[in-house]
Amino acid sequence: MKKFATEIKWGIIFTVTALAWVFLEKALGWHDTQIEKHAIYTNFFGVIAIVVFVFALLEKRSKDLGGKMTWVQGFVSGIIVSVVVAVLSPLSQYITHEFISPDYFQNAINNAVENVGMTQENAEAWFNFNSYVIQASFGALAMGVVTSAIVALFVRKK
Repeated sequence: MKKFATEIKWGIIFTVTALAWVFLEKALGWHDTQIEKHAIYTNFFGVIAIVVFVFALLEKRSKDLGGKMTWVQGFVSGIIVSVVVAVLSPLSQYITHEFISPDYFQNAINNAVENVGMTQENAEAWFNFNSYVIQASFGALAMGVVTSAIVALFVRKK
């Protein structure tokens, strides 16, 4: 476990950062009064996610690998961070929808039906806790692999 301490640390940091982002979204009204903007503006978190991965791999390189890192080492390290984030996703979703934004699903369903043209049934199938846990977990893995591959190219050092 100590071998992966840096990745676990940064997986936790990523999750806390994501929760802070959700809190910001809620404060800006993207979960209620301006929910129609949520689908667009939530994507800006991608920039923050990349920055977190850069810091994670830079720390891995400097603290654990003696200042040197191959692309494969960076890629594997990033994947481990992604796995930690995916494992923490159900807890993160619970905190989000139980404490930060408990009305989000109903607001999203209403918006999808009224403004996007989804049926009530499809909106309810998409905007619910179980669906979001699955989306968050698989999204963390998928985006984490892609981000890890790209970031590892820039932080590798011989």
